[in-house]
Amino acid sequence: MTSDTITETAGRAEQRGQVLRATGVTMRFGGLTAVRGVDLSVDSGEIVGLIGPNGAGKTTFFNCLTGLYVPTEGTVAYRGTVLPHRSHLVTQAGIARTFQNIRLFANMTVLENVLVGRHTRTRGGLFSALVRGPGFHRAESESEARSMELLSFVGLESKRDHLARNLPYGEQRKLEIARALASDPGLLLLDEPTAGMNPQETQATQELVFAIRDQGTAVLVIEHDMRFIFNLCDRVAVLVQGEKLVEGTPDVVQADERVVSAYLGTPFEGEPGEEEAAEVEAAEAHSTARSEGEDGA
Repeated sequence: MTSDTITETAGRAEQRGQVLRATGVTMRFGGLTAVRGVDLSVDSGEIVGLIGPNGAGKTTFFNCLTGLYVPTEGTVAYRGTVLPHRSHLVTQAGIARTFQNIRLFANMTVLENVLVGRHTRTRGGLFSALVRGPGFHRAESESEARSMELLSFVGLESKRDHLARNLPYGEQRKLEIARALASDPGLLLLDEPTAGMNPQETQATQELVFAIRDQGTAVLVIEHDMRFIFNLCDRVAVLVQGEKLVEGTPDVVQADERVVSAYLGTPFEGEPGEEEAAEVEAAEAHSTARSEGEDGA
């Protein structure tokens, strides 16, 4: 892609407020194609859901977006600029993520975990750390203040000195989100944020995601809890066998027979329509009434 093309794309993205544009993303592992030609965009102020049966390629697609995998084909652009295939550079550009399996630093405190997330936004190098002059201490103080803001935002400020491993499961999820937010992303990717949660924790997570969006961070989320997804998202895309099956509002996606088929594993072609179903119901009612009449006689 030429610099002129990137500039033109950036201009269009700026007009739409688009933060993410994945185009034709394909990921092959030897002879297996895990993701095939997937297009997806996320606009500023949006919450977009990515759903699909197990093995549909959702996490593989996330890994392509965040630089953990180099796509076999396709491009990923953030605010109109094609991203490099390095996870730390993707984070530096403005995309942060959480993982399906919690990846905290178990033997570090809650505050220290969030401070780790600040490293891409902290200025100063090795020399500054060795000399530990006024600039170093100022940056350290600013990072701690920002980290405490985030802990307060997710409701963990009172746990700042607790070891991450000692937190309950739901609070570990919150801490992982706080650490991701520490890099001040424009787009947050959440990989199954409510996995293993009870209904109360799931509701709290939904409210937290809304609050993140309201603070100006767009969100792309993978989740198996359909109620959570359809209550949360502005748009939903469905992956099946590595390909995007359908995309639209929650109402459109829920009503699509192909989505029902993909999740239930039942055929949707040739199923009876409303007229046929009404005829069956009428025939059943007629048969029941006739049987009752014969019994009464």
